[in-house]
Parts: sequence; structure tokens; C-alpha cells
Amino acid sequence: MIKILDRQNSILSRYVAQMRDEVTQRDPMRFRRNLERSGEVIAYEISKTLDYKPQNVVTPLGEAEMMLPADEVVIASILRAGIPMHNGFLNVFDNASNAFVSSFRKYSKDGTMKIVLEQVTTPDLEGKVLIIVDPMLATGASIELAYYALLEKGGVPSHTHLAAVISSADGVEYVQKRLPMDHVTLWTAAVDEEMTVKSYIVPGIGDPGDLAYGKKL
Repeated sequence: MIKILDRQNSILSRYVAQMRDEVTQRDPMRFRRNLERSGEVIAYEISKTLDYKPQNVVTPLGEAEMMLPADEVVIASILRAGIPMHNGFLNVFDNASNAFVSSFRKYSKDGTMKIVLEQVTTPDLEGKVLIIVDPMLATGASIELAYYALLEKGGVPSHTHLAAVISSADGVEYVQKRLPMDHVTLWTAAVDEEMTVKSYIVPGIGDPGDLAYGKKL
């Protein structure tokens, strides 16, 4: 299932617009905060899909029956750009467990690129709801690698949600073909149609890791 959130008007569009804007995005603190706020909005939308059960809560004056989430949630982020969004998800799912995936793009002399997975750290995923956070879904290769690496190490979740701010049309198509979409939902704020030869989304927002934390060597 694919959920494209900018097809309905919400405040999320303001956060994405500021991240896209070539002037506003030069403020690293605001850029990180907008990634975090985007994570909070997407997390709220995902929270509506969880299973809930009634639970009595004791107040100073009595008891109140509340519908509370029954699912255990694990939030996994792809470093380093995923960290601010990850924090946004934790603001919503404040008792979630956490997983981290380290990967990077490796370019060959002929200009081709592949994703290299360095490290995967995860708690037990068996029967839990897994949320994989990455601000940009470009080719889809890093999400695919992260997904299968997490499952190999942590077990099979009941359902997996993929969360991105910007996705390319090619990346969305790739995910639909390469992942089991009956057990996976992709949430993205917007879908852009183009990518450069180096797999950067156009118009996109640029490199979110560099914008959040400074350019790397």
C-alpha cells in the first residue's frame, strides 16, 4: 500500500516546503526541526493503523476506559539523515524500541553506484510493527537492503511501514516490485518524477544528511 500525504492538505506541506526552499534550508537547525516535525506528522498517521485495546486508567476521581495501542513498535532509521525523523517518530511512539542501519553510496569509476550496508543493530522484531525511516526514497535500493537485513537479524514483524519525506516515482515503483506489499506500507509526503544520473531526486531537497549535519568528505 502506498500513502502519499500531500494529496490531502495538511501542515506537513509547510514543513516540506521549507525543506525544499533553497534559502530556508540553509539553516541547519530549522532543517533538522522540519525533518523531526515531518516525522511526527507521519508517525501520527501511522498510529491510526495500529491495533488498539481498552484499558482502564485510574484518575484522582475515578477510572477512565481508554483505547491504547496494543502493538509493540520498533523504529529503525538509516543513518545519518534519518536521525532527525527518527526523533520525530520517538516523540509520538515514546515507548518504542529502536534499530539503526548504517549504509553508504559507493560510486565506481564508470559512474555506477551501489549501496553498501555497514552495520545493522536491532532488537527482536518478531510479531512487532517495524517502521523504517529514511527522508529520501531515491532508487529504493537502500530501503530494500535495510528491510531484508533487519528481518534477517531481528525476525519477521507483523507489518512494516516505510516512512520518507520525498520519494522518486522510480523508487516507489521499485519498492512495489521488490518488497512484499501485502506486509509493507510506504508513507511519503510527496513523490517527485525525476532523478539525476547520480540518483538525486529532482526537484527534491538536496542531500538531507549534509543539510542537517554539514557536508561530509
